[in-house]
Amino acid sequence: MQPQTKPQNPNFSSGPCSKRPGYDVSKLDVSTLGRSHRSAIGKEALGKACSQTAELLGLPEGYRVGVVPASDTGAVEMAMWSLLGARGVDVLAWESFGAGWVTDITKQLKLENVNHLPADYGKLPDLNAVNFDNDVVFTWNGTTSGVKVPNGDWIPADRAGLTICDATSAVFAMPLPWEKLDVVTYSWQKVLGGEGAHGMLILSPRAVERLESYTPAWPMPKIFRMTKGGKLIEGIFRGETINTPSMLCVADYLDALDWVEGLGGLQAAISKSEENLAVVKDFVQANAWINFLAEDEETLSNTSVCLTLDASEEQVKALVKLLASEKVAYDIGAYRDAPAGLRIWCGATVDKADLQALMPWLSWAYQQVTASK
Repeated sequence: MQPQTKPQNPNFSSGPCSKRPGYDVSKLDVSTLGRSHRSAIGKEALGKACSQTAELLGLPEGYRVGVVPASDTGAVEMAMWSLLGARGVDVLAWESFGAGWVTDITKQLKLENVNHLPADYGKLPDLNAVNFDNDVVFTWNGTTSGVKVPNGDWIPADRAGLTICDATSAVFAMPLPWEKLDVVTYSWQKVLGGEGAHGMLILSPRAVERLESYTPAWPMPKIFRMTKGGKLIEGIFRGETINTPSMLCVADYLDALDWVEGLGGLQAAISKSEENLAVVKDFVQANAWINFLAEDEETLSNTSVCLTLDASEEQVKALVKLLASEKVAYDIGAYRDAPAGLRIWCGATVDKADLQALMPWLSWAYQQVTASK
């Protein structure tokens, strides 16, 4: 029978993701609107976005946080264009975004000493095969595959190269071993449910040392330049952005950070996401027709949860459309490059009760679309 209880918030998109529970745009501090981002009030807000991020994430001494253009993509490309080329590169790819970094490295930067470690959707590459004498580029969590690296044990503390980690669907949802990560990027619209267009770039002292001692052979666009006269432009990491940011988006981000702090901090946000995943795990265990795309439970993402169904691609599309028409779940179809299935966001801005309400609807919709199978 058709379930009677619907999720109060049917937004389960994997980006932009659901706003936090209780979000009210009218409650944002918009005192910066209409002011220059280079004014005292503008710099204060942007500086707080950097310092509060560092505090909540518990970053080690000497790590720098900056607001940069063009979302997580811009932050990753800024890092690759500025840092790569000094050493060989190992690049890991087990889903579409990692594959995009392979394209940048091999076809745009045209680096020659590149070791590409691929894996199919649902799997991880062989982490023991990574050469840490090279720089290493990888995603922490495969947003389009639902597969994450289980921990940082595979990264040596005494590595010679830099680790450049796209962690956009992991930051604020998964514990990260900061001492083993030299560059970390993410965007506001993932785990914090913020707005798009801005990226966050976190640099370790080792990354800063590379920036100040190495000049790439290729031209550098203005929005990628982090040094001047061979020294890091420290202002970027105090809120003096390279180009003009949206101060409304900044206000929204600060609201999200305050919300995390109110939850109890980073660990509370991580626990909330893990509890959400547990709801889906219980459902999968109880229903033979649905499975996780991730083949190893240790690598199972607790944010972008990807699922396969015992159904045709057309039936999966019909199921997704049916749930949307019932106003039960929006935007839960698998990413276009991924195997046909579902992708349900389980980050901290999603309420456990909404996932619990969604699960019976998945069963009902599956029965509807496969009734004539």
